[in-house]
Amino acid sequence: MEPSANPDPPSLDPVAEPPRSPPLQQEPDLKKPKMSSTTTTSDDEAAAAAPNAAGDDSPRKPRYKRRKVAIFFAYCGVGYQGMQKNPGAKTIEGDLEEALFLSGAVPEADRGNPKRYDWARSARTDKGVSAVGQVVSGRFYIDPPGLIERLNSNLAPQIRIFGYKRATASFNAKKFCDRRRYVYLIPVFALDPSSHRDRESVAASLGSGNELVKCLECSERGRKVVGVMGKRNFELSGYLGDVNGCEEATVGSDDARVESGITSNDCCAVMGNEGKEGIVDSLNNGIDNKSNSDVIDKVDTSSMVDNVVSAETGPADLDTISVVKLDSELAETIVNGEEKPVKGSGFCYGEEVKERFNRILGYYVGSHNFHNFTTRTKAEDPSARRYILSFNANAVVTVEGMEFVKCEVVGQSFMLHQIRKMMGLVVAIMRNCAPETLIVNALQKDVKINVPTAPEVGLYLDECFFTSYNNKWKDSHEELSMKDYEKEAEDFKMKYIYSHIALTEHKEGVVALWLHSLNHRNYPDLRAVDKQELTENKSSE
Repeated sequence: MEPSANPDPPSLDPVAEPPRSPPLQQEPDLKKPKMSSTTTTSDDEAAAAAPNAAGDDSPRKPRYKRRKVAIFFAYCGVGYQGMQKNPGAKTIEGDLEEALFLSGAVPEADRGNPKRYDWARSARTDKGVSAVGQVVSGRFYIDPPGLIERLNSNLAPQIRIFGYKRATASFNAKKFCDRRRYVYLIPVFALDPSSHRDRESVAASLGSGNELVKCLECSERGRKVVGVMGKRNFELSGYLGDVNGCEEATVGSDDARVESGITSNDCCAVMGNEGKEGIVDSLNNGIDNKSNSDVIDKVDTSSMVDNVVSAETGPADLDTISVVKLDSELAETIVNGEEKPVKGSGFCYGEEVKERFNRILGYYVGSHNFHNFTTRTKAEDPSARRYILSFNANAVVTVEGMEFVKCEVVGQSFMLHQIRKMMGLVVAIMRNCAPETLIVNALQKDVKINVPTAPEVGLYLDECFFTSYNNKWKDSHEELSMKDYEKEAEDFKMKYIYSHIALTEHKEGVVALWLHSLNHRNYPDLRAVDKQELTENKSSE
């Protein structure tokens, strides 16, 4: 049967099923934004998303990103309460943070909040301590060009920014600093046992014509010898006057005086806890180029020394009296009532002195418990153990006509006052105020010793080292070191730090005055020879 030639046409019934539409296609997922390798803040993102208010045809305001950098700078610490920011105190860090904001490196929202820009410092320096190679790190706006010039224009001249270097996002100036080098400039005369003898020797030599009376490096600069015989005041015949806040006991109308009642740093030197002690001085007011024998013609030497010793209140002070005596050098100056000239010691930092000084400094090298060389840290505290890589004094520098020994110490890290106390004990040993064995005992965990603290003026941070970091990132990042700033650092050091140290010693005699306190009265532990004696002294106390 053949198929029909005329098949039925398609149905036109409206009830019939309409034709199907093609299926809806699913929209593709939006592409996630690629993370930038440079850290940005909400301020950066807001600036990037902000529309151009002036229209598309006008130039857009440049957008900057924060970069992690290490900033190298130097400062002279005079007038500042140290490096670390401290509310209510003038600090280097406080001035630097403000300069970063004023220079455009820190936005208004982060002003005064260093945690928001990953602030870190390589080292903390004490009050009055300077630095040549200090380093801080953080995320800052380093554009537009000229950040260093802007920073320096907002800082005092005694704080100078040398430059900055880009660092990894995880860099931290404190954590990545694996060692630090400090320098202490000590005057050469401080190592001379016959220079600036202790205050008892100076008191005993009063009126004898001995150089101890004059104390060349102190009284000629208007300084006083602090603390005659403890905290007692001595009054010789004559009247008590008051000059610039200092009471003066005058012997007749002559120039040999015993003074007491320190009230001003400018008028009288105040050193540590002896600030209220009596003072002895021999002034040459009105006498030009005259020897002490001219003064002795007016003052009876024997009666003066007797008066000093006899100015006691009771037998309880007899032990104290015994420390005031004429030493052999002083006794040789008076023979049959005639004074003999006292020759200078001729002391210099020669090879023999250098060898001894470096040998004593060498006791500190290595890993030791330095609880006796700091404050607030107990012997049981693990942080009391520090590692010293090197400590030497091989160079002598002359500044403003004064010779200084350059003592360099390199260590992983240091505690509060540690270097100053290390220097204090070494100087005491060099001046024969303490035996060398004392330094070994002072490094023991179970020994407690009162160690003298050298003045802060001669100490400065020389350089911070990032050896491990540089070795790891040497192929992709700049080396973090002072190599590119050596010339600027040396100029700053000589202009501000070295000159400040020398001029301060010339004007105030800070170290010279401190040397008078190095005696067994102020530091009884200095006379201890062995560990057992130190233990007995502490138990008796």
